[in-house]
Amino acid sequence: DFGLLTGDEELGADVADLFNYLTGYSRKKDYRKLLVAPINLRDRFESMIRREIENHKNGKPGHLIFKTNALVDERIIKLLYEASQAGVQIDLIVRGVCCLKPGIQGISDNIRVVSIVGRFLEHSRIYYFRNGGDEEIYFGSADLMPRNLDRRVEVLVPIEDKKHARYLRDEVLNAYLCDTVKARIMLPDGTYMRAPVHEAGVNAQACFMERRTF
Repeated sequence: DFGLLTGDEELGADVADLFNYLTGYSRKKDYRKLLVAPINLRDRFESMIRREIENHKNGKPGHLIFKTNALVDERIIKLLYEASQAGVQIDLIVRGVCCLKPGIQGISDNIRVVSIVGRFLEHSRIYYFRNGGDEEIYFGSADLMPRNLDRRVEVLVPIEDKKHARYLRDEVLNAYLCDTVKARIMLPDGTYMRAPVHEAGVNAQACFMERRTF
């Protein structure tokens, strides 16, 4: 999993407001940087997918990479289908249940779904948006389920430090997408197959154990 130590005053103020909200000392519902469910997370998340669609239509190649434990939310799935049909490349790393079906002609041609179950329990949630080259990446507690988006208090935090964002994109997400040992690829019928094995197999979790620093 991942944590963030930061001196960002706006994030610090958001976290203080969130804890006051949880304890009942505040009814504040506007946050500076945090995406907080059930307040603003769903709307902001959906708007970022729509932004990716519009960017792609305007000639800025779109790319989404989501790492989550579950993808069952109907509205998010419909938006991802819409994004795929618009030409946006979508890579989904979903450890558990995934109700989206990838690789269906005319519907989800541009979507790939990978599940990785290895030595350690995959728990992190990471969401990458190419955003026309002005990349945005978030991590936090929220899976893409109605209970997480609408009924629980969940948080996603933007990773604004370029070094940390590159690490999450290039070292973490890319390792999962290149895994040929523990990865299982979802087929259009919802079944899974082993990832094609190359001569030098890639085990994402083993890679993380070997290189433990930025």
